Amino acid sequence: MKTLRSIAYKGTSDYVNMGGNLIRQPLPTQELDQVDPFLLLHHYKYDVGPYSPGLSLSPHPHRGFEPVTFIFKGEQLHRDSLGNEGVLNAGDVQWMTAGSGIVHDEGPSKEFVGTMEGIQLWVNLPKKFKMTTPKYQDVKAEKMPLIPIENDKGSIKIVAGELNGQTGPTSTFTEINAFVVNIEANGKTTIPIPKHHELLVYLLEGETRINDAQTLKDGKLQMLTFHKDGETIELEANKNSTLLILSGEPIEEEVTSWGPYVMNTQTEIMEAMRDFQQGKMGHLY
Repeated sequence: MKTLRSIAYKGTSDYVNMGGNLIRQPLPTQELDQVDPFLLLHHYKYDVGPYSPGLSLSPHPHRGFEPVTFIFKGEQLHRDSLGNEGVLNAGDVQWMTAGSGIVHDEGPSKEFVGTMEGIQLWVNLPKKFKMTTPKYQDVKAEKMPLIPIENDKGSIKIVAGELNGQTGPTSTFTEINAFVVNIEANGKTTIPIPKHHELLVYLLEGETRINDAQTLKDGKLQMLTFHKDGETIELEANKNSTLLILSGEPIEEEVTSWGPYVMNTQTEIMEAMRDFQQGKMGHLY
């Protein structure tokens, strides 16, 4: 019988102000800098309409990591300095590799009215891949395998990595599992996790008990991390719930970040700032 992992950290999902927009930020916090290789997790939810534009950011650069966007409700328009433009719909995921540098913009389309909800996750890149050529993986919902939860009590969507012999469509530079769990009240499931992976579980909505030890609840406790002392986690929903489960092989390298850049040294950060100012990451108007 496989061992359940013990809980290392319990976190809320407090609001932060980002450019005038209030969004939840469970990672990083004053107590938790990162869950290697995961550096940042933003959870946003807005009503979009004629007088409420929702989360809309001006063009901004990225270098040295992978910004990943999960869309849970509504839609989101994205465009960049490479000439890419498209719309993500509910259930879709965009796995962007910023690599050597890109200028990017995102927000609701002019036509969209309704609720927009998503998560942006920052995934670190190892030093040898930080200056790789930028690329996108726009992964449509129907391309991601669904693993049914027993007794038809929901499903687990595989965005990246492997679960129960099925593999997600997203390619990653290091070992990463990214699962979206939709579980109904009284549903119960056990998910295997590689023992060498770091692990976090984030609750978007609902109420779910983890390992019969801690209950995640919307607006209360929403994120857990775990010690590497077991091979599984167990979920039991008290209410219909949506959770994001992320596990990954730690990179274990020095991380130096400033704003939208994540590198290994302060010198590399200065180089990124200079390259952006000189237009080497392209332009977006």
